[in-house]
Parts: sequence; structure tokens; C-alpha cells
Amino acid sequence: MDDGFAARAEAPAEVTATLTFIVRDGTRPGTYMYEPPGGSPRQIGNFATHRVTIRNARPDRDRLSVDAEGFALLDHPTAVTDFYSEAQIAEVYYPEMERLLAGATGAEKVLVFDHTRRAGSVAAEAKQGLRDPVRRVHADYTPKSGPQRVRDLLGEDEARLRLARRFAIINVWRPVKGPLMEAPLAFCDWRSIGPDDLVGTDQIYRDRIGETYNVAYSAGQRWSYFPQMRVDEAALIKSYDSRTDVARFTPHGAFDDPTMPAGAPPRESIEIRALVFYPPGA
Repeated sequence: MDDGFAARAEAPAEVTATLTFIVRDGTRPGTYMYEPPGGSPRQIGNFATHRVTIRNARPDRDRLSVDAEGFALLDHPTAVTDFYSEAQIAEVYYPEMERLLAGATGAEKVLVFDHTRRAGSVAAEAKQGLRDPVRRVHADYTPKSGPQRVRDLLGEDEARLRLARRFAIINVWRPVKGPLMEAPLAFCDWRSIGPDDLVGTDQIYRDRIGETYNVAYSAGQRWSYFPQMRVDEAALIKSYDSRTDVARFTPHGAFDDPTMPAGAPPRESIEIRALVFYPPGA
């Protein structure tokens, strides 16, 4: 799955790049998940870009954890040979990811519940069903929508039992071609998030309204990335945790790496989302 571009011998210790943030202006942000009515804009809210320092986290990968910083990088070869095969994703990749997360977290049960493939514009034009990389900084769940996901996916009796104990939602993200050079992900250290940085945002469906976070910029935020990720590497991103004394919501967003060569192949990636249920006392 090599894309033909050789990885750089060394990545810099940090890069300066542009990330896109929500502007706090009193507007309740929202995103229509379908064609909005009456010509309304799909995105409600105002955004602004900021130049930030994004640290190369590879030298520290052995100490990173989803419970401290909110993200981590693991070596993980996969038996999947075609990431565009729904059969391989369901029959091979989902079980692989459930085993990976159980081993990484000590969970007693892991349930992968969906996946998304993303690609840069050139690759997306060649393959249907791909979404663009998300370049605004966001976090996928909130204290409202995290527990609701459990209720939506499990029966009433099991959901009640699971919600009485610790659970998390973790995203596992990897390139499907590598080394990844276009639109890598930047991750914000959970411990650097200010009390006003997370902005509740409606996800507007035809029959319901969900909730995610957009993220407002603050100077104290600490950003990291893993340069030139390979197909046999997987990034773990904490999307939600019912415990309040660990990393709970990890802001992230794609950016343009200024050190990458012109004409680098467009990003192609896959992410899965999983419910992670911990044993009693965790």
C-alpha cells in the first residue's frame, strides 16, 4: 500500500501550520447532515484560522496514552488487503480493531459501531463514498451524545447496566496508503484545553438533533501530530469518557504540513469508532 513517495529521512521537531477554529460570538453552532431547507447554509457558525505550533510526537510515543493526553500511536499491522472492500472491513478489520482496543485499554468488551473513509479531493473524485478530511478543529462527542450512543446501540437492559460503569468511545485512525503526507491530523493535549474551549454544536438530522464539539482557539493549547504515518500504524483518539478525571474529549483536525513536497499523494484514510466498556472499578 505504498503510494510511491519515499518518507523523509527525518521529520522536524515541530511545524507551524494553520488550524481552523470556531469563533465564540453567541451563536449556537450547528451542521446540517442533509441538504438544508430553504437554501440555508449547511454550517451554522463562524470560523477563523490561527497559526499554531504543532509538535512532532513521535519521540514521545511510548509515554502517550488516551487517558492522559487523549491520543496515542500504536504499531498495528493489519490483514486487510483492500480498505475499500466492505466485506474485509466487516469481517477482518472490525474484529482486529476490537482486539486492538481491548488490549490497549483493558476493556472487558469493545464494540466497533461504524467507520468512515476519507480522502483528499483527487482521491475522492476517483472513488465514490469518500468524505473530505475535516479541517476544522472538533471533538466527536459530548456529555450528552456519548451516553446516548450507548442507548442507541444496545438494548435497554444492557445499556442501563453499561451506563452504570465506566465506558469510553475511542476512534482508531490510520492511512490506507502511506507514508501519509497530505492532511495529517493534529491532536490537542486534553490537559491544555481551557474551560471555554469546547463549544457544543448541533448535528441536525431530519428526525433528530445530535451534539458534537467545535473548538475555540486559546494560546495555551498544545498541539501534536505523527508525521508520515504508515499503514501499519494506528492512532487512538479519545472521543468520550464517562470518567471525569482522565482525558475525555480530544480535539483534532486536519492541516497542511508545510514540510511536505508539492504533488504529494492525497490523503486516504479510514477511521473506526468503538464503544469501550471497562470492568468494574476501572
